[in-house]
Amino acid sequence: MVRIAHRGWRFNHLMPPAPAAYPGPEPMEWEFEMQQITTTTAEWQALDREHHLHPFTDPKVLGEQGVRVFTHADGCYIWDSEGNKILDTMAGLWCVNVGYGRQELVDAASKQMETLPYYNTFFSSSTPTQIQLARRLSEVTPAGLDYIFFANSGSEANDTIIRLVRHFWELQDQPSKNVFIGRTLGYHGSTLAATSLGGMAPMHAMGQSLLPGFEHIMEPHWYRHGQGKTAEEFGLEAARALETKILELGAENVAAFIGEPVQGAGGVIDPPSTYWPEIQRICRKYDILLIADEVICGFGRTGHWFGSDTYGIEPDLMPMAKGLSSGYLPIAAVAMNKRVSDVVNGGGVISHGYTYSGHPVACAVALANIDIIEREGLVEKVREETGPYFRQALQQLADAHPIVGELRGVGLIAGLQLVRDKANREFFPAEEQPAIQCREHCIEENLILRAVGHTMVACPPLTISRAEIDEMIEKTKAALDKTAAAYGLL
Repeated sequence: MVRIAHRGWRFNHLMPPAPAAYPGPEPMEWEFEMQQITTTTAEWQALDREHHLHPFTDPKVLGEQGVRVFTHADGCYIWDSEGNKILDTMAGLWCVNVGYGRQELVDAASKQMETLPYYNTFFSSSTPTQIQLARRLSEVTPAGLDYIFFANSGSEANDTIIRLVRHFWELQDQPSKNVFIGRTLGYHGSTLAATSLGGMAPMHAMGQSLLPGFEHIMEPHWYRHGQGKTAEEFGLEAARALETKILELGAENVAAFIGEPVQGAGGVIDPPSTYWPEIQRICRKYDILLIADEVICGFGRTGHWFGSDTYGIEPDLMPMAKGLSSGYLPIAAVAMNKRVSDVVNGGGVISHGYTYSGHPVACAVALANIDIIEREGLVEKVREETGPYFRQALQQLADAHPIVGELRGVGLIAGLQLVRDKANREFFPAEEQPAIQCREHCIEENLILRAVGHTMVACPPLTISRAEIDEMIEKTKAALDKTAAAYGLL
């Protein structure tokens, strides 16, 4: 049986009486009738199939199984068009940090819409919410990142960084310093330039999307690549791959290194403690700008305001998005230090920008979002309470379950590595898809986890409670049990 997905009202205006009925200046009267309308799940699916091309999806497969329609949300839960209440431990797409249903954010948007719904930031213009947000970001970001450029997504923020960094070196008569070094499984967005900046091979393959001027080194995944070494030894080895690449290319040709403090879409790869200090040393030694991509890690996710705080990174530039507005409206930003901003500010016209850069409504929502994070102490809560509880509960599950080889992550971001043979650290063959199967079993349990490669990843709202973490663990175990049983491992 298909349940009602949506109820609404259609207002049909009826034609007014003939003009002769209005001999004077009295206002014209209109009659309205209200007609109740309903849309079923099947109807939503049919419309979606006919008109909507989805990102990161096989259209043929989606067309056969039908899209899942979500209709409303509150706290850490979302509801689909069949009335199922689902625990969303992916915070939408790594972004709903303060949870769903925040009236303060709705009110902030509404108030700004009434005052100034839009104005651009081109041609020497600005708006109060943009100016205020730039100041607030200079306060919460790591020390020294005091200058802000606004964009609308993490992809746009990283495209901006590519142009600003190359401009920075050109202004110093070093135009050959234009190569960017990223990491395998790094994710920095899906625009053409951001795709090249990242290290996702399937994205590079689509439409021959890897541009020249972008190189990649190994990701710091000790469990997969560091057999026979301690995590600390492997951390140094993985970091020194950067030095090898710089020497191969010539330091005079390398503009910057970019990395997420914790690689999110690559499978929640958290680096050994020795990794980031060595990366930073190498960048300084060869005068390479250091970019910390905080699109996922920012705004409390790791138990500090930014992942750079967690790992002691001192970036020259820092893109951010997602948690900046908790996903309520699209907004992103690039923070830069004085070294970069002084050069860029003294170099003439910045021939770059977006129509919606610093959109006043998005900035108002971001300001209210930061206020919520501060007022409710969410950063401290993640660091001192829910983060440790989340980690402990997942570690117990990982230790006990035969199909989980490793738990990765920090704060409220985690990855469970699925393996065929736990004792011998044997991975599933590339062609098998245990994580995809596990994701579907999670959906059966009314739980949202994400499948990345052979890893199940979680990134819940920062407002998640201990009881909701317990619910997540129970449902995750049930999904893992079904997956293991399908492979004869339970």
